[in-house]
Amino acid sequence: MPIFNPLEWLRESRGSRRLVLVVVCVALLLDNMLLTVVVPIIPTFLYATEYKKQDLTPASNQSQPAVTQRPAEEAAFSTILSRYDNATYVLMMQGEQRLPGAGENVRVGLMFASKAVVQLLVNPFVGPLTNRIGYHIPMFAGFVIMFASTIMFAFSGTYTLLFVARSLQGIGSSFSSVAGLGMLASVYTDDNERGVAMGIALGGLALGLLIGAPFGSVMYEFVGKTAPFLILAFLAIFDGALQLCILQPSKISPGSVEGTPLLTLLKDPYILITAGSLCFANMGVAILEPTLPIWMMQTMCSPQWQLGMAFLPASISYLIGTNVFGILANKMGRWLCSMIGMVIVGISLLCVPFAKNIFGLIGPNGGLGFAIGMVDSSMMPIMGYLVDIRHASVYGSVYAIADVAFCMGFAIGPSTGGVIVTAIGFPYLMVIIGVINILYAPLCFFLRNPAAREEKMAIINQECPMHVKSYNTQKQFREFPLSDDSEEEAED
Repeated sequence: MPIFNPLEWLRESRGSRRLVLVVVCVALLLDNMLLTVVVPIIPTFLYATEYKKQDLTPASNQSQPAVTQRPAEEAAFSTILSRYDNATYVLMMQGEQRLPGAGENVRVGLMFASKAVVQLLVNPFVGPLTNRIGYHIPMFAGFVIMFASTIMFAFSGTYTLLFVARSLQGIGSSFSSVAGLGMLASVYTDDNERGVAMGIALGGLALGLLIGAPFGSVMYEFVGKTAPFLILAFLAIFDGALQLCILQPSKISPGSVEGTPLLTLLKDPYILITAGSLCFANMGVAILEPTLPIWMMQTMCSPQWQLGMAFLPASISYLIGTNVFGILANKMGRWLCSMIGMVIVGISLLCVPFAKNIFGLIGPNGGLGFAIGMVDSSMMPIMGYLVDIRHASVYGSVYAIADVAFCMGFAIGPSTGGVIVTAIGFPYLMVIIGVINILYAPLCFFLRNPAAREEKMAIINQECPMHVKSYNTQKQFREFPLSDDSEEEAED
């Protein structure tokens, strides 16, 4: 019986498709754990630190202002006082008569949005960079930056430093996401296999979302703020070691084919529709991240551990949705999956304000996560497919656009959500974003049979006929009433 040699196995396996998939899954897992672990930690941590800075404790000879409360309110206040310090109590008693944190919606929303804004600005540079130098170096750079961001989160004690850490995470996430998704699209050329691989990779993303918020809330309440981020830092080191062991820049690079310019891809109406679906679907959960915990404290008197657990149904259902529809979407039509998913997103958001306790959030949040999983697992493979049939088959720039779509959702959502909540309230915010998703959903119909460049299909048919057979139909070349630059690109 031959003896297993780890070094020999590692040499033979370097650059293999399955190990590439593992690396991308781990990278997305860590990125999204860090993205969501701060959701239950940062708001309560900022409230505690900011109120401790204020000398709100009344003097011994100073009488507290009288506040008239109804019996039902007294029970709520007694619950509140068990979770907040004396300084917070005095702040409530001095005329506000409501839970602290309503004025913090804007600041917390801006901090959460900073990651997406920075990622949005960096993505247009990362996409073309991966087209030139390959995917390995940007992928490893993302790990280094993510590790630095995690350490900053662990030891930062002020709003400014936490804001910088969140922004730094946006840079690392841009490198990891664009390089990772482009890497998968380049090694999985068959459309069916690519859809399954994208579903598995998004499953890693979903797992990060799944365990991030509950992990953060439990660790913060029982261990402290530093511990969860240090654990993530050790996991990041593992990811970096895994990348160094199995990836080879020469084997995972775009090759000699010059990628389509980013501006040309942005003029493609089909790519824009796909990006819009990703943006608006994910904007729903992005708005919930900074606003739902505060709304729960104000209306449900929820303890800290519930603030993270409220996102658990969305994370579990997202994990199920991405894996299920990574396989089924191509069979039933990815455009149809996305359209149905966006409608369910809208309905779920409309139902969130009707919840009276954390159990009432299970249904709406579960439906929201499952629907977003339907959209993501359908739209991410379509991005690669559109590049294959309409542009050069180099994927860095198109997945930079996909990541920009995510970032716009996570930037516009939290930044405007805090302002809207302050102005008109949480329920109306849910109505606005829910209706937007329902109204946008019919546009996915245009992705049913996107117009293809005939010369591109001829080349693909010669190189990989089974690849074309998996998604080509008799109506493949039918034109839809959208502007098409294919003839101009053919002349160029």
